[in-house]
Amino acid sequence: MRVRAALAAAVLLPLGAAVPAVAAPAPAPDRGILLTVSGSGNTWIRGLVLHCPPGPEDHHPDAAGACAALEEAGGDFDALAGDPRPCTHEYDPVTVTARGEAADWKRTFPSACAMDAATGPVFRF
Repeated sequence: MRVRAALAAAVLLPLGAAVPAVAAPAPAPDRGILLTVSGSGNTWIRGLVLHCPPGPEDHHPDAAGACAALEEAGGDFDALAGDPRPCTHEYDPVTVTARGEAADWKRTFPSACAMDAATGPVFRF
């Protein structure tokens, strides 16, 4: 009888050890920020999704620079340092938007130059 009990314990012990631990829930996927740039009266529009930190799915030509600029601004698009420089005064409005879980922002600039000077690498695509 002792042999059977020892055998049963030897068989059941590894099974108890093989029970998987409850896994922690996976973090929510980063859906990124949809950035768009459109011309006067939405005559043209282009856009892309930016993930921070950037990943292989990003198509932004300077995703690392855009993410760094957003991090420096604390995620506040109005606080972007930009790339200040003089622009001509011709009026050809450009509207930019940022939409996502952490962003809901829209602004119209008098020109593409003014937009680029104010937002730096973020909308440079």
